[in-house]
This record gives sequence, structure tokens and C-alpha cells, in this order.
Amino acid sequence: MDHACKASINGEHVLGKIEEWIHQVNASHESVRQSCSAFQREFEGFYSLAFLDTAFFVVTDNIPKPDFPELRAAGLGDFIDMDVDGITYNNTYYVRRGSAQSLRLHFHELVHVAQWRELGVPGFITRYIQEIQQFQYNGAPLEIMAYSLDGHYQAGGQSLNIEQFVQRNL
Repeated sequence: MDHACKASINGEHVLGKIEEWIHQVNASHESVRQSCSAFQREFEGFYSLAFLDTAFFVVTDNIPKPDFPELRAAGLGDFIDMDVDGITYNNTYYVRRGSAQSLRLHFHELVHVAQWRELGVPGFITRYIQEIQQFQYNGAPLEIMAYSLDGHYQAGGQSLNIEQFVQRNL
């Protein structure tokens, strides 16, 4: 990845375009989003009710992704085209209908909600893109954290406050 492509993603124009797209996607799904407080019992000891009350998910047939020429030019085409079961934008994540019953997937996406909250919208977008460019999806530290924590949960691991964990480990 050349330095010019990386720099172009950090430009305010592209960052603003992505932020606006996220706002529009989340606003357009507001009437069908569901509160993550539905997982209060399942995620007790991991996520606080206050956190779950202000996080949302949308079950959908198509996972929305920003497909801007600037992102493809920056080498993010593989990520844009990657078939995923979930994706998070700020306080709302989208899950594919066929995977909507997967608690592990919900847990994983909620880790990303915590990361968005800690880094802020522009901070998360910038960091995530840089990590995908530098390490690819499977090596991106934000993804490694989410996969590690959802694996801990899936394995029946001891409770741990995910919000505090994310704050301490970003």
C-alpha cells in the first residue's frame, strides 16, 4: 500500500463521506433496529444493562458496506467485497438473517460497539481502515480483540467487563 493512498483515506473529505454514509444507513434502519438489552441475561457479567440499552442491532438480508471509489483505490476492495455475517457502525450493528440467532456474533459486534464508543466515530473509522490496510482483516488488532473476546465468551469463560477491557486495551 503506498503512502499516498493511506493519506487520502485520512483526508477530511473521505472521512466525512464515510461518517455521513454511516449516519444515513443507521437513520434509515432506525425503525427496525432492536435494543441489545434483549441479551441482558445471556451477556450478564460481560456487558452492563446501560451499555446494552444504548446499543442496537438490525437483522437484514444484505449487510450494508460503503462502496466508495476512494476506498477501493486505497486497497480496501477485498474488505468491501468480503462476505460477512455482521458489521458495526457506531452504536448499531447489522447481522445477516441466517446468523441472527448466533450469540457469539452478537457478542463480537458488541465488542466493536464498545470500540466505537471508546475511539469515537472518526477515530474508529481511521484506525480500522489503517489496520485493514496494514494487517488485512484477520490481522487487524481491533478484529483480533473482538474475536478473542467472543471466543472467551463462547468457551464459557469467566465474566469480564467488556467495556472496561476495551478501555484498558485499545
